[in-house]
Amino acid sequence: MNDKVLNVLFLCTGNSARSIMAEGLLTKYSNGHFNAFSAGSHPTGQVNPFALERLELEGITLPNARSKSWDEFARLDAPALDFVITVCDNAASEVCPVWPGQPMTAHWGVFDPAAADEHEKRLAFGKAFAILERRITLFTNLPIANLERMSLQRQIQDIGKTE
Repeated sequence: MNDKVLNVLFLCTGNSARSIMAEGLLTKYSNGHFNAFSAGSHPTGQVNPFALERLELEGITLPNARSKSWDEFARLDAPALDFVITVCDNAASEVCPVWPGQPMTAHWGVFDPAAADEHEKRLAFGKAFAILERRITLFTNLPIANLERMSLQRQIQDIGKTE
C-alpha cells in the first residue's frame, strides 16, 4: 500500500447523512492518498439537506453526492476497495456483500443526526460531523505504508472508539 491511492467506502443504512459527510471529509483530507466513496444498505434515494449544508459550511463540496446502494461497490467493475468503514450501527450488524479484494473493515458508529428533533438537527449534524472529522483526521495520519496488515486493522478499528 505504498504510493497507491487507497479506496475507502463509508457505509450507513440510508447513505443520506453520516456516510455522505464521511465521504466529503475524506475527500477534503485525502491529500491525493485516498478516494472516498459512500453507500447504503437501504439507500433513501436522496442526500439529507442538513448533511449537505454542514459540508458546505465547512467548505466541502460534493457535486455528485447521491444516495446509492452498496451493491454498486460489490460489482466486478467497481473500484477495488482497500477499506470499508461502517458509520452506523444498523449497517454494521447487516450482512454485507462480498467486497472484491478483501478490504480491511472497521466500525466507527456515530449517532444518527437525522433522528434529532427538528429544532436541534443543525446542532446534531455539527456534532456528528466533528466526530467524523476527528476520526478521519486520525485515519489519514496513520503511517499506512509502514504498518503490517494486522496492526493497521487494529488501529482503524480503534479509531472508531474515539470521539
